Amino acid sequence: MKKFKDKVIVVTGGSRGIGKACCEAFAREGANIVFTYNSSQEAAKSLKQEIETSGSQVLALQLDVKKYDACRKFVEKVLDKFQKIDVLINNAGIINDKALMMMSESDWLDVINTNLNGTFNVTKNSIISFMKQRKGNIINISSLSGILGLPRQANYAASKGGMISFTRSLAREVAPLNIRVNAIAPGFIQTDMIKGLREDYVKDVLPQIPLGRFGEAKEVAQVALFLAGDESDYITGQVLRVDGGLGM
Repeated sequence: MKKFKDKVIVVTGGSRGIGKACCEAFAREGANIVFTYNSSQEAAKSLKQEIETSGSQVLALQLDVKKYDACRKFVEKVLDKFQKIDVLINNAGIINDKALMMMSESDWLDVINTNLNGTFNVTKNSIISFMKQRKGNIINISSLSGILGLPRQANYAASKGGMISFTRSLAREVAPLNIRVNAIAPGFIQTDMIKGLREDYVKDVLPQIPLGRFGEAKEVAQVALFLAGDESDYITGQVLRVDGGLGM
Protein backbone atom coordinates (compact mmCIF):
# COMPACT_ATOMS: atom_id res chain seq x y z
CA MET A 1 0.00 0.00 0.00
CA LYS A 2 1.21 3.49 -0.81
CA LYS A 3 2.45 5.40 2.24
CA PHE A 4 0.56 8.66 1.67
CA LYS A 5 -2.64 7.40 0.06
CA ASP A 6 -5.41 10.02 0.40
CA LYS A 7 -3.13 12.43 2.29
CA VAL A 8 -3.18 16.06 1.19
CA ILE A 9 0.25 17.55 0.60
CA VAL A 10 0.65 21.28 -0.04
CA VAL A 11 3.87 22.46 -1.69
CA THR A 12 4.56 26.13 -2.30
CA GLY A 13 6.76 26.87 -5.30
CA GLY A 14 5.99 23.40 -6.57
CA SER A 15 6.35 23.73 -10.32
CA ARG A 16 10.15 23.53 -10.52
CA GLY A 17 13.25 22.27 -8.75
CA ILE A 18 12.94 20.88 -5.25
CA GLY A 19 9.23 21.71 -5.07
CA LYS A 20 8.50 19.75 -8.23
CA ALA A 21 10.53 16.79 -6.98
CA CYS A 22 8.51 16.82 -3.75
CA CYS A 23 5.21 16.86 -5.67
CA GLU A 24 6.32 13.93 -7.81
CA ALA A 25 7.63 11.91 -4.87
CA PHE A 26 4.47 12.31 -2.78
CA ALA A 27 2.22 11.62 -5.78
CA ARG A 28 4.05 8.33 -6.37
CA GLU A 29 3.15 7.42 -2.80
CA GLY A 30 -0.56 8.06 -3.42
CA ALA A 31 -0.95 11.58 -2.03
CA ASN A 32 -3.24 14.24 -3.40
CA ILE A 33 -1.13 17.24 -4.33
CA VAL A 34 -1.69 20.97 -4.06
CA PHE A 35 1.09 23.12 -5.40
CA THR A 36 1.58 26.80 -6.05
CA TYR A 37 3.48 28.58 -8.76
CA ASN A 38 4.13 32.24 -9.40
CA SER A 39 5.24 32.86 -12.97
CA SER A 40 5.99 29.42 -14.46
CA GLN A 41 2.53 28.67 -15.84
CA GLU A 42 3.65 26.23 -18.53
CA ALA A 43 5.75 24.24 -16.06
CA ALA A 44 2.77 24.14 -13.68
CA LYS A 45 0.45 22.87 -16.41
CA SER A 46 2.92 20.14 -17.35
CA LEU A 47 3.37 19.00 -13.75
CA LYS A 48 -0.38 18.96 -13.14
CA GLN A 49 -0.90 16.66 -16.11
CA GLU A 50 1.95 14.42 -14.97
CA ILE A 51 0.49 14.02 -11.46
CA GLU A 52 -3.03 13.40 -12.76
CA THR A 53 -1.64 10.61 -14.93
CA SER A 54 -0.33 8.94 -11.77
CA GLY A 55 -3.88 8.79 -10.40
CA SER A 56 -3.60 11.46 -7.73
CA GLN A 57 -5.86 14.45 -7.47
CA VAL A 58 -4.03 17.73 -8.00
CA LEU A 59 -4.80 21.40 -7.49
CA ALA A 60 -2.38 23.91 -9.04
CA LEU A 61 -2.88 27.54 -8.02
CA GLN A 62 -0.99 30.68 -8.89
CA LEU A 63 0.15 32.46 -5.73
CA ASP A 64 2.46 35.25 -4.70
CA VAL A 65 3.42 34.15 -1.18
CA LYS A 66 4.44 37.72 -0.31
CA LYS A 67 0.75 38.67 -0.18
CA TYR A 68 -0.92 37.70 3.09
CA ASP A 69 -4.55 37.93 1.91
CA ALA A 70 -3.75 35.90 -1.19
CA CYS A 71 -2.29 33.19 1.06
CA ARG A 72 -5.43 33.22 3.19
CA LYS A 73 -7.62 32.74 0.12
CA PHE A 74 -5.30 30.02 -1.15
CA VAL A 75 -5.67 28.00 2.06
CA GLU A 76 -9.44 28.46 1.91
CA LYS A 77 -9.48 26.99 -1.61
CA VAL A 78 -7.43 24.00 -0.48
CA LEU A 79 -9.78 23.31 2.42
CA ASP A 80 -12.84 23.76 0.21
CA LYS A 81 -11.57 21.04 -2.12
CA PHE A 82 -9.96 18.59 0.30
CA GLN A 83 -11.31 19.59 3.76
CA LYS A 84 -7.87 19.12 5.30
CA ILE A 85 -4.12 19.60 4.94
CA ASP A 86 -1.86 16.80 6.15
CA VAL A 87 1.55 18.16 5.19
CA LEU A 88 2.65 21.69 4.32
CA ILE A 89 5.98 22.12 2.57
CA ASN A 90 7.13 25.75 2.50
CA ASN A 91 9.42 25.72 -0.51
CA ALA A 92 8.67 28.93 -2.45
CA GLY A 93 11.80 31.05 -2.57
CA ILE A 94 14.03 33.29 -4.61
CA ILE A 95 17.70 34.17 -4.64
CA ASN A 96 19.41 37.43 -5.56
CA ASP A 97 23.10 37.25 -4.70
CA LYS A 98 25.07 40.48 -4.42
CA ALA A 99 27.76 41.96 -2.25
CA LEU A 100 26.09 43.99 0.49
CA MET A 101 27.63 47.23 -0.78
CA MET A 102 25.85 46.65 -4.10
CA MET A 103 22.59 45.38 -2.62
CA SER A 104 19.60 47.70 -2.96
CA GLU A 105 16.73 47.91 -0.51
CA SER A 106 14.49 46.10 -3.00
CA ASP A 107 17.11 43.33 -3.41
CA TRP A 108 16.94 42.80 0.34
CA LEU A 109 13.17 43.10 0.75
CA ASP A 110 12.23 40.91 -2.22
CA VAL A 111 14.18 37.98 -0.82
CA ILE A 112 13.06 38.47 2.79
CA ASN A 113 9.43 38.99 1.82
CA THR A 114 9.34 35.91 -0.39
CA ASN A 115 11.39 33.41 1.58
CA LEU A 116 10.71 34.37 5.19
CA ASN A 117 7.48 36.36 5.15
CA GLY A 118 6.05 33.97 2.58
CA THR A 119 6.66 31.09 4.98
CA PHE A 120 4.84 33.02 7.71
CA ASN A 121 1.95 33.94 5.42
CA VAL A 122 1.18 30.39 4.31
CA THR A 123 1.86 28.76 7.69
CA LYS A 124 -0.17 31.30 9.66
CA ASN A 125 -3.18 30.71 7.44
CA SER A 126 -2.79 26.91 7.65
CA ILE A 127 -2.10 26.52 11.35
CA ILE A 128 -5.72 26.75 12.53
CA SER A 129 -6.61 23.79 10.31
CA PHE A 130 -3.76 21.77 11.83
CA MET A 131 -4.83 22.77 15.33
CA LYS A 132 -8.44 21.71 14.72
CA GLN A 133 -7.22 18.37 13.37
CA ARG A 134 -4.83 18.06 16.34
CA LYS A 135 -2.37 16.70 13.84
CA GLY A 136 -0.16 18.12 11.14
CA ASN A 137 3.27 18.27 9.62
CA ILE A 138 5.14 21.34 8.44
CA ILE A 139 8.41 21.10 6.51
CA ASN A 140 10.31 24.29 5.76
CA ILE A 141 12.87 24.22 2.95
CA SER A 142 15.70 26.35 4.32
CA SER A 143 19.30 26.27 3.08
CA LEU A 144 22.84 25.55 4.16
CA SER A 145 23.36 29.28 3.64
CA GLY A 146 21.00 29.89 6.56
CA ILE A 147 23.38 27.92 8.79
CA LEU A 148 26.83 28.86 7.49
CA GLY A 149 26.18 32.30 6.00
CA LEU A 150 27.68 32.17 2.52
CA PRO A 151 29.28 35.30 0.99
CA ARG A 152 27.19 37.58 -1.24
CA GLN A 153 24.05 36.08 0.30
CA ALA A 154 23.29 38.38 3.23
CA ASN A 155 19.66 38.64 2.14
CA TYR A 156 19.24 34.96 1.32
CA ALA A 157 21.13 33.74 4.41
CA ALA A 158 19.05 36.03 6.64
CA SER A 159 15.80 34.74 5.15
CA LYS A 160 16.80 31.08 5.41
CA GLY A 161 18.30 31.49 8.88
CA GLY A 162 15.04 33.12 9.90
CA MET A 163 13.16 30.09 8.60
CA ILE A 164 15.25 27.85 10.84
CA SER A 165 14.49 29.93 13.93
CA PHE A 166 10.82 30.05 12.90
CA THR A 167 10.87 26.25 12.62
CA ARG A 168 12.28 25.71 16.10
CA SER A 169 10.03 28.24 17.78
CA LEU A 170 6.86 26.97 16.13
CA ALA A 171 7.81 23.35 16.81
CA ARG A 172 7.87 24.06 20.55
CA GLU A 173 4.60 25.97 20.33
CA VAL A 174 2.51 23.35 18.56
CA ALA A 175 4.06 20.07 19.72
CA PRO A 176 1.34 19.60 22.41
CA LEU A 177 -1.19 19.54 19.55
CA ASN A 178 0.65 16.71 17.76
CA ILE A 179 1.89 19.07 15.06
CA ARG A 180 5.49 18.55 13.97
CA VAL A 181 7.65 21.25 12.39
CA ASN A 182 11.03 20.53 10.81
CA ALA A 183 13.34 22.07 8.25
CA ILE A 184 15.55 20.78 5.48
CA ALA A 185 18.74 22.68 4.67
CA PRO A 186 19.90 21.74 1.17
CA GLY A 187 23.38 22.58 0.01
CA PHE A 188 24.14 22.93 -3.70
CA ILE A 189 21.31 21.18 -5.54
CA GLN A 190 21.04 21.00 -9.32
CA THR A 191 18.14 23.37 -9.91
CA ASP A 192 17.59 26.65 -11.75
CA MET A 193 19.23 28.45 -8.81
CA ILE A 194 22.51 26.62 -9.45
CA LYS A 195 22.34 27.54 -13.12
CA GLY A 196 22.29 31.19 -12.09
CA LEU A 197 25.58 31.01 -10.17
CA ARG A 198 28.81 32.31 -11.65
CA GLU A 199 30.85 29.56 -13.34
CA ASP A 200 34.03 30.41 -11.42
CA TYR A 201 32.11 30.25 -8.12
CA VAL A 202 30.75 26.81 -8.98
CA LYS A 203 34.24 25.55 -9.82
CA ASP A 204 35.52 26.80 -6.46
CA VAL A 205 32.68 25.19 -4.48
CA LEU A 206 32.63 21.72 -6.01
CA PRO A 207 36.00 20.55 -4.60
CA GLN A 208 34.83 21.56 -1.11
CA ILE A 209 31.95 19.06 -1.15
CA PRO A 210 33.17 15.80 0.42
CA LEU A 211 30.85 13.66 -1.76
CA GLY A 212 32.31 15.42 -4.81
CA ARG A 213 29.10 16.41 -6.57
CA PHE A 214 26.04 18.61 -6.40
CA GLY A 215 22.86 17.05 -5.07
CA GLU A 216 19.70 16.27 -6.97
CA ALA A 217 16.26 17.62 -6.19
CA LYS A 218 14.88 14.11 -5.77
CA GLU A 219 17.37 13.51 -2.93
CA VAL A 220 15.86 16.44 -1.01
CA ALA A 221 12.38 15.11 -1.77
CA GLN A 222 13.29 11.77 -0.18
CA VAL A 223 14.14 13.58 3.06
CA ALA A 224 10.78 15.36 2.89
CA LEU A 225 9.07 11.97 2.53
CA PHE A 226 10.87 10.78 5.64
CA LEU A 227 9.97 13.84 7.70
CA ALA A 228 6.34 13.62 6.59
CA GLY A 229 6.02 9.92 7.37
CA ASP A 230 5.34 7.85 10.46
CA GLU A 231 9.02 6.84 10.67
CA SER A 232 9.85 10.34 11.94
CA ASP A 233 6.99 10.69 14.43
CA TYR A 234 9.39 11.52 17.27
CA ILE A 235 11.30 14.19 15.33
CA THR A 236 10.38 17.86 15.57
CA GLY A 237 12.22 21.17 15.64
CA GLN A 238 15.13 19.73 13.67
CA VAL A 239 17.13 20.89 10.67
CA LEU A 240 18.32 18.10 8.38
CA ARG A 241 21.19 19.05 6.07
CA VAL A 242 21.25 17.61 2.57
CA ASP A 243 24.58 19.00 1.44
CA GLY A 244 27.00 16.21 0.54
CA GLY A 245 28.96 16.96 3.71
CA LEU A 246 29.77 20.57 2.76
CA GLY A 247 28.58 21.97 6.09
CA MET A 248 30.48 19.52 8.33
